[in-house]
Amino acid sequence: MNWEGMYTLYYKELKRFGKVALQTIMAPIVTALLYLLVFSHVLEQHVRIYDNVSYTAFLIPGLMMMSIIQNAFANSSSSLIQSKVSGNIVFVLLTPLSYFEFYLAFLLASITRGLAVGLGIFLVAMLFVSLPLHNVVWLLLFSIVSSAVLGSLGIIAGIWAEKFDHMAGFQNFIIMPLSFLSGVFYSIHSLPEFWQSVSKFNPFFYMIDGFRFGFFGVSDVNPVFSFIVVILIWLMLGWFTLAILKSGYKLRD
Repeated sequence: MNWEGMYTLYYKELKRFGKVALQTIMAPIVTALLYLLVFSHVLEQHVRIYDNVSYTAFLIPGLMMMSIIQNAFANSSSSLIQSKVSGNIVFVLLTPLSYFEFYLAFLLASITRGLAVGLGIFLVAMLFVSLPLHNVVWLLLFSIVSSAVLGSLGIIAGIWAEKFDHMAGFQNFIIMPLSFLSGVFYSIHSLPEFWQSVSKFNPFFYMIDGFRFGFFGVSDVNPVFSFIVVILIWLMLGWFTLAILKSGYKLRD
């Protein structure tokens, strides 16, 4: 392992999104806060989840995880598509880094940005409502592995996309719908039985439901099962990403 080279690429990615922190960190926090203010104001007095959890408290973990995974995806995908369009990807490919080290550096940067946004939302949300912390280990595990899943998917999308329109389509027609239909704003038990079954085919549902368990100790499905699902998805996407990187698909052409 070329640890120094991998760390250098990782540090370069941190500097990249850190230079525009107003866009990459602050903007998602403000967006999540707006969702929280609007939905909690309208539904707080009318909706109760798990009998003893207020709607505002229920909403915060969902918004946190939705922002974590969206920003983990955006970090790796935007970095690669920008490098490809501007042509400076060649300077990264010329470095003595293996495809695994390349993958690991981008993955760690995506996880870092996702966790930074999630932590920011948590700190701001605590000004409005006090959240219990049932199991911090579950929170960390789900946030890290879920960021890894979307970071890997972002690398795949960034390699596949040839222009910014492709990336926008990927995000608007895949990432955004799966995020909004994953139980962020509702419990799937409030849905008809058919749509409950459909929701369980959405991998983002397991990320959010397991993450929410870390706060409240209750969830729609067993958190161990959710974690296994998320881990398996990461392993499959990670293997596929490494295979693409090793082949040089749309990078060496």
